[in-house]
Amino acid sequence: MTPIENDFLPINGTDYIELYVGNSKQAAHYYKTAFGFQDLAYAGLETGLKDRESYVLVQDKIRLVLTSPLKSGTEVGQHIDKHGDGVKVVALWVDDARKSYDETIKRGAKSFLEPVVEKDENGQVVKAGIYTYGETVHLFIERKDYNGTFLPGFKKWESAYHPSPIGLKYVDHMVGNVGWGEMNTWVDFYGKVLGFSQLVSFDDKDISTEYTALMSKVMSNGNGRIKFPINEPAEGKKKSQVEEYLDFYEGAGVQHIAVATDNIVETVTALRNRGVDFLRVPETYYDGLLDRVGEIEEDLAPLKELGILVDRDDEGYLLQIFTKPVEPRPTMFFEIIERKGARSFGKGNFKALFEAIEREQEIRGTL
Repeated sequence: MTPIENDFLPINGTDYIELYVGNSKQAAHYYKTAFGFQDLAYAGLETGLKDRESYVLVQDKIRLVLTSPLKSGTEVGQHIDKHGDGVKVVALWVDDARKSYDETIKRGAKSFLEPVVEKDENGQVVKAGIYTYGETVHLFIERKDYNGTFLPGFKKWESAYHPSPIGLKYVDHMVGNVGWGEMNTWVDFYGKVLGFSQLVSFDDKDISTEYTALMSKVMSNGNGRIKFPINEPAEGKKKSQVEEYLDFYEGAGVQHIAVATDNIVETVTALRNRGVDFLRVPETYYDGLLDRVGEIEEDLAPLKELGILVDRDDEGYLLQIFTKPVEPRPTMFFEIIERKGARSFGKGNFKALFEAIEREQEIRGTL
């Protein structure tokens, strides 16, 4: 990792993730009901916006912004028309948005938003932004002089419907899918432009099945709070999950959002009870699991019943599971992860996981 004292782009964490969606009101209801998010803020016609509306949801340190267009021909609507529902903004919480912008622009970033100060009665926020892969953007959010609910232009949102949270804590990592031969371009971008360093890499020998393959490198910022694995397809007998994503998203974009929990069995049980569908590995995955990963604190029976995967690295182990895509196109999904010391990403589960994805692709007719 980059030594903290030499970090020209210090990042405190993920500020929020903004998804452009076809129906923000209904999407907000889904993420509240299924994922246990809570009301936070709203912006739309009632707050002076004419072209879009946004609902902001929160659960512990995770903030989701769900944005929809209010008329045809808008930038938001055109993004949805091309890509379907998906992540547009990965906002990064910084102490100095102008400096973050200047440091990245001078290193070659393409500008999305020049530094702007937004104010209301609760103070001011400085925002600036750059493009990353595809049409995805990073906004730098400086909020040290702000004590409002979310951002200027938003009002507090309170409905009468409050499903309970399910134990989601923070964004662990976010994975981007990029096109053929583009992974190293974006690895270099995060290295040179944002000062990230490479944690780990996987090639097609690590991540392959009989039919499909992909390559992946994980980039992390100086303090390790931001981790961005970047995938590209590799040659295989049939179409890989990354190719399928690129075809249906019509370009590079965020493949999945990994969210952390302190009790994956409770969290996944709640998600399943609320209607979230998960990928399933064959039950044979659990034969000899403890021989592969060693002793774990959890009882194996509920892990097997829920389909939760386990992997170990030099520093501990992790438990993880992946939802099916949460929109019509087979694009974005969520990972639920509980870390018990491990800092890795479940390399030992890739083959079983990708075979499960291939079974879904076969059903969709896209393998």
